[in-house]
Amino acid sequence: MARPALRVDAVLVQAVIAGALSFAHLHDLAAAAGQDGWKAWAYPISVDLLLVAAWRRLRSDGPSRLAWCWFVIALVASLGANVATAGFLNLGDVPAWLRILVAAWPALAFMGGTLLAHSTTDHPAPEVPATPSGPDPVPSPEPEAIPAPVTEAEQTPALPAAEPVPTPEPATAAPAASVPAALVDHARKVADDHHVRTGTRIDTDTLRARLGVPPQLADAIAAQLT
Repeated sequence: MARPALRVDAVLVQAVIAGALSFAHLHDLAAAAGQDGWKAWAYPISVDLLLVAAWRRLRSDGPSRLAWCWFVIALVASLGANVATAGFLNLGDVPAWLRILVAAWPALAFMGGTLLAHSTTDHPAPEVPATPSGPDPVPSPEPEAIPAPVTEAEQTPALPAAEPVPTPEPATAAPAASVPAALVDHARKVADDHHVRTGTRIDTDTLRARLGVPPQLADAIAAQLT
């Protein structure tokens, strides 16, 4: 049985080339920052391993702040080394702040790797539906209530008794107002004077106006003058 021919994967070749170039840039930057010998070779391995560990944590446990934080830190360190060695930085005279960052990287990478390896991601436990202990009891049908027979008296409501209508009381005649004799004499003089001047008898309204008395009293005086 013939073995399958070895096929070259273009993506794998591209990854090897890109990794080698990034590795070389990190080595050159570490060496320029004062990390000579084997230490300059260890820096690229530390950066790439932290990048791979953070990415693996994202793929296995899902997105988390811890994994994204260390993934971004390792990516910035790798990209920063590639850009710094592209001619934007004089490797013969590295600034002090870059030497400090390169010297502090081992402690930073160790802390990131430890947190990624030993921290656990809390996942909510799946809810287990409660199994019923037995079949639900079937409710027994309730007997239907038999309506009571309705009598004829209950069917026809009793009419309310008619209320007695109050009979109006006969109106009592108003008592005649008592008229003083002096007022009657004065009224007679007024009536005579009116008869002399006009030739007609004085009416009740004119008498009331001349005497200045209420209508009932004027009627009583007029009745005594007739």
